Amino acid sequence: MDIGDLDYQVRTQSGCIPPELVSRLLELGHAEKVELWAGRGEWFCAQEWARLQAGQGREGEALEVLAPYVATGWWTAVRTTAELLESWGRADEAIALSRSRMEAGHPQALEFHARLLARHGRGDEAFDLLRPHVQDWSIAAALTDVADSAGRDDEAAALLAAQIPDEHRCDDPWCCRGLDPDMAIGLLATIRERQGRIDDAIALLRTRDSNSLNNQDQLADLLVRQGRTEELHAYAATEPFGHAARRLAELLEERGDVAGAIAVYRQAGDASVCPGNVAVDLAQLLSRHGLVEEAVEVMRALADAPGGAEDWIVHVLCTLYADQGRPQDGLAYLDALKARRGHEEWELFWIRLPLMAACDRVDEAVEEAMAHPEGDTSHTVSHVARLLAGAGRLEEAAATLARHSPANSHELAGYLIDLGRVEQAVEVLQQHRPKPPAPSSGPWHDKPPF
Repeated sequence: MDIGDLDYQVRTQSGCIPPELVSRLLELGHAEKVELWAGRGEWFCAQEWARLQAGQGREGEALEVLAPYVATGWWTAVRTTAELLESWGRADEAIALSRSRMEAGHPQALEFHARLLARHGRGDEAFDLLRPHVQDWSIAAALTDVADSAGRDDEAAALLAAQIPDEHRCDDPWCCRGLDPDMAIGLLATIRERQGRIDDAIALLRTRDSNSLNNQDQLADLLVRQGRTEELHAYAATEPFGHAARRLAELLEERGDVAGAIAVYRQAGDASVCPGNVAVDLAQLLSRHGLVEEAVEVMRALADAPGGAEDWIVHVLCTLYADQGRPQDGLAYLDALKARRGHEEWELFWIRLPLMAACDRVDEAVEEAMAHPEGDTSHTVSHVARLLAGAGRLEEAAATLARHSPANSHELAGYLIDLGRVEQAVEVLQQHRPKPPAPSSGPWHDKPPF
């Protein structure tokens, strides 16, 4: 086993049996195949087989499965083994194992090792390990968490405050590649909230350029936790991305105030820089509460607005029609849109395929897809195969995808597994094993996926 090959296969999930297909093999009763390939360098098989052994109380067998991978020094295997040891109450062994990789200089081992120490009553030791590396954003986040168990919140707060310049704010994502000021402010606010200094935490977050990250808003979440609903109402009315409005609407919906949640979304949509996102949230809320026709009206209004008929918007609208058992209405909308534009690019054309299938027009949908200018491409045959599989025609689905292997190797292998042709499926997955790029001199991957 080669660390570089293993790491690249896991990052790209190419040239190997991916986790979703390992699960499918097990579901269909092919446990012996998973065990076999676990011993032949297939990491996802080894990982799942070890977990199954552990779940049956076979700790020794689980460790034996992982041992060849751990022996390479590969961090992913080391971490998985350490997590199993910890779950068995063997924390000292887990700590010793993670320390070995930390001392070897693996970049991810320090954070894991420190968090492991903190979970087992060694918070001071963990804090001292992390402290010299606070400029790294992931280490700073770990230090913020560890400080709680170590009783060193004030010390962590001082370290974070020192990372927040008086003037500088990043103006692009690549400005501060370590701990950027906005992240330092967010972590410091976490500590202040934990200390009960809620007003200080709120004041800090209001100094950030944006509290929105990964579709969440830290300030909105804090206001919900602290029951500051009036302040959340005011914030949701001005926050431009609609994340605070979503959090407020979720809170109101949980309380049974559906009308209030609807009103929040309608107000936010007028001011948001992402009105499409807000409209989709509103439509989903309406649909959840049986107001499906109103949901359709929201999406129709958005799609019919100038420039509004983007593919993802139209997809949401047609999905609503399909969920109501009205696929023909979705097709009618697509036909009208095509007539207005005089053409139908693939990004909109594919949306009609499942609607046609829902109208018992699978063969017609397949014929039209293959006749499309982009019909002989890997993404088109993927849609065609799903139509055929949905109609129970797995052999045809597999044959369709085979013409574009390895581009659709995961889907093709899935159908082959469903057909009981497991060896052929594994051959399809392994036949094109990409070589990893040359090692980078820094911590950044310069080839996708990043």
